[in-house]
Parts: sequence; C-alpha cells; structure tokens
Amino acid sequence: MPASPLSSAQEARKAIADRLGGIRRDAELTGLELAQRCGWHASKSSRIENARTMPSDTDIRAWCEACGVPERAADLIAASRSADSMYTEWKRIHRTGMRQTQEAITPLFERTRHMRVYCSAVVPGLLQTPAYATGLLEAITEFRGIPNDVPEAVAARMARSNVIREGNHRFALLVEEDVLRHQLADDEGMAGQLGYLLTVMSLPNVSLGVVPFKGRRKMWPVESFSIFDDTRVQVELLSARVVVTAPGEISTYAKAFQDMSRMAVYGAHARALITEAIAALG
Repeated sequence: MPASPLSSAQEARKAIADRLGGIRRDAELTGLELAQRCGWHASKSSRIENARTMPSDTDIRAWCEACGVPERAADLIAASRSADSMYTEWKRIHRTGMRQTQEAITPLFERTRHMRVYCSAVVPGLLQTPAYATGLLEAITEFRGIPNDVPEAVAARMARSNVIREGNHRFALLVEEDVLRHQLADDEGMAGQLGYLLTVMSLPNVSLGVVPFKGRRKMWPVESFSIFDDTRVQVELLSARVVVTAPGEISTYAKAFQDMSRMAVYGAHARALITEAIAALG
C-alpha cells in the first residue's frame, strides 16, 4: 500500500518545529515568554512548535533572535523552505498561470534518465497532443480560477515533451483504461490523442501499458505519480503537488508501479483497447 504522499512533507515540517522547540528550551523560555518577546499572539509559538503553523522566514529570524541565537536562523530558513516545497498548493504554483510551471520542470525531465509515470485519470503530459492538452488545461484553469495562459502553457508542454525523442532517456508509462475513455477534447481531438498513443508506443525507449477494466486487481487505482530515476517522486493531488524524496517512500511508489505494471497489458492487447476507445467515439 503506498504511503500517504503527505508524510514526507509532514515529517520535514515536524523536524523544523522540533528544532525550534529545542532552541526555545535551551534559552529557558516558555512559549508565552517567547511569543511576548516576538510580539506575537500568545498561541503563535505553540502553533509553530506543534507544526500546526509553518513559520515564515521572518518568524524564524524573530524566534532565533528572541532566544539569543540569531546565527542559527539561516540554516533553519533553508530547511524550512525545503520542507515547504514538498507540499505546494496548486493555487500557489499557478498564481500567474501555467506556462511558467511547464517551463520550470523541464530541466528535471531533461536530466532524468529513467522516468516512470502512472496516470489514473488523464493521459500523461508527455504523451498529450495539443488539442487534448488544451482541453485539459482549460478545464484546470476554469476549476482553479487562475490566470488564463492556456495557449502559452500548451506550447511549453509540447516543447517539454520533446524529451521523449531527444537524449538518452527511458520512459515507462502506465494508464488506467478509464483514461482512454475520459473525453477532455472533442471527438476529433480525442481520436487524435488516442491515435498518437498508438504512434508513440512504437518508440524504442517508450513502454506504454494499459491497466484494463477486466480482471481481478492486486493493486487499486491511486493518485497519479511520476518517479524520476530513484531520487524523487512527484504526486498530483486535487489541491496540491507533493514531492517525495524519502528513500523508503520512493521505494513504496516504485513497488506500486511494479505491481500495476504486472496487471497492465502491452503491445497488441494495449493497441486493441486504444482502438476500441477510438471506435467508441462514433
């Protein structure tokens, strides 16, 4: 069973809180005394120390100053920023639109040699056609109420997808059969998207498997995730992006991917499922 994608972020945030608590105790201050020295509400230091509130850079500087160790602030701020990046709400990531997000992650794709992707609801971004990507990103833009830069974001996504045909990369991609039926473009756009899946399956560095409706499952559908080599997992939740870097959790996602790979069909069988989905468009 995959671990909660939040656990790495929660553990990292708790580690920051524990370090701040240790600094306070070494200074022989109560939480109330610390809050008073910082000019905070009486409960703020407690919320930070119990990891209920993530401290800002300013909070950490004030905490360390109040405890007489201002020199410790820089390291704590760096650690706090790292922990904060593990769990980031989409509304924060996409506050100026989606183009910048597509461009920002491109270097990670380019330096990854072995990428494993599991998608339970949509076609993996690397395999999306312009029409399909436009339909999906328009839906995301409307749902999240973010600035609309869909044409630019689609262009950036297509440019990022060139990594499939460039450099020394291997891609193992799994989709649930549902993905072939969820219509995020018009009939022509969906037919083009499914047809592209048939084309990309022939690339020597790409393995595309479909987990079929039929047959008893030994692994249930989970949230979509990508494994970058064996160093990082990126999980996509409805409200946030979670980055997992703990080796134990990475191995859990790798096991889930392996188990679902065994349930997937490939080659002629996968092509038949995709062809059936195209025919169902009428």
